[in-house]
Amino acid sequence: MARTPSNMLALGTQAPDFSLPDTISDKMVSLSSAKGDKGTVVMFICNHCPFVIHVNPEISKLGREYQSQGIGFITISSNDVDNYPQDAPHLMKQKAIEEGYSFPYLYDETQEVAKAYDAACTPDFYLFDADLKLVYRGQLDDSRPGNGVPLTGTDLRNAMEALLSDKNIDAHQKPSIGCNIKWK
Repeated sequence: MARTPSNMLALGTQAPDFSLPDTISDKMVSLSSAKGDKGTVVMFICNHCPFVIHVNPEISKLGREYQSQGIGFITISSNDVDNYPQDAPHLMKQKAIEEGYSFPYLYDETQEVAKAYDAACTPDFYLFDADLKLVYRGQLDDSRPGNGVPLTGTDLRNAMEALLSDKNIDAHQKPSIGCNIKWK
């Protein structure tokens, strides 16, 4: 199991725009159409990564909890499906249904969106404010497959709570750790 860290895009970076096919609705979804009024979480994930499989219950829970508070959630898979067919769009849709995603699961076939976000691993988390400026990037929490630390979403949750309360978000942020994005 590879342990690739996030690249940690600079705080304050404007969210790169995109329009990608949603594997759940079979419609094109853009950043502007899926963003939240108060903030937006963009996550790079995939179907097969053990790190993503480990955090799936918590990201589904966070989506249900925070979408009603004005935070948009968007998941994107940018993996090369020729070499990793388990990440193919029809299987992404199946995974989204199994996990109870209440948010789009987009397919980045060209990998241009992952490159624009400087994404490195799955899962890779980004939180943008209402103006789509980056305020948090890094890990969900300290839990990893097999390390015995409970899955809580603490780091991302604290950042969303601070954003919603107009409080400063601690700039000391830990990178996410996961499988590398499967580049073509």
